[in-house]
Amino acid sequence: MTERFLPVAPSGEAPLRVLTIAGSDSGGGAGIQADMRTFALLGIHGLVAVTAVTIQNSLGVNGFHEIPVDVIAGQIEAVATDIGLQAAKTGMLASSEIIDAVADTWVGLGLADTTPLVVDPVCASMHGDPLLHPSALTSLREKLFPLATLVTPNLDEVRLLTGIEVVDGATQRKAARELHALGPQWALVKGGHLRSSERSPDLLFDGSEFHEFGSTRIDTAHDHGAGDTLAAAITSALAHGYQVPDAVAFGKRWVTECLRAAYPLGQGHGPVSALFRLG
Repeated sequence: MTERFLPVAPSGEAPLRVLTIAGSDSGGGAGIQADMRTFALLGIHGLVAVTAVTIQNSLGVNGFHEIPVDVIAGQIEAVATDIGLQAAKTGMLASSEIIDAVADTWVGLGLADTTPLVVDPVCASMHGDPLLHPSALTSLREKLFPLATLVTPNLDEVRLLTGIEVVDGATQRKAARELHALGPQWALVKGGHLRSSERSPDLLFDGSEFHEFGSTRIDTAHDHGAGDTLAAAITSALAHGYQVPDAVAFGKRWVTECLRAAYPLGQGHGPVSALFRLG
């Protein structure tokens, strides 16, 4: 697949719907805000279940407030039973209670057998600020990963989830095997932080076959929201019926272009930008 963009529904017709179950970023660079930008610019109608409200800007996360679990479950149920959705992704889930509520609601609504789910296991911000209670790692592994079509951890998240420090291709493959053993259909070990490679190597594994995706590293300090943007683009492609390797390839191309278009914002790290789509 070499498409740069996804098909857009004709004017007046309902587009495909994708749900993001994630936290809100007050700085607008990551989280739900990044997801919704990618959804909109790929012709997707975005649905939202807010899990937490963060206090953050370009310099870091100063705190967050968790949304009550009944409100999170209610948001998912409200949109799934009325509007419907073709795919979903998770982002910041904050606690084991929230993860359990999301997993139980997903299964209870019958979505586990019908709807692709991309789990981006957000554990910390790009500044290292914690966005997930340590006790929630068990819930991620045992409750949510087995429901996932695809999991998309970065290397820091891989270390927290598997104990494996990825430093080269061999350890990246070992980590992919360990992640897949936790229950998702596919595991993607992102290599953006693998500085031993001149390229940005992502590795996808389905339990038997590896798929490698490389791209030229973009020299920018402004990469806030890159992980959310990648997962949102992959989820959008899955909603269109792409097979997982093709969806990952599309998402990789999308986030690379968003990195090329990244811009400074505030005093710290600016966001990747899906606004290149408007050019």
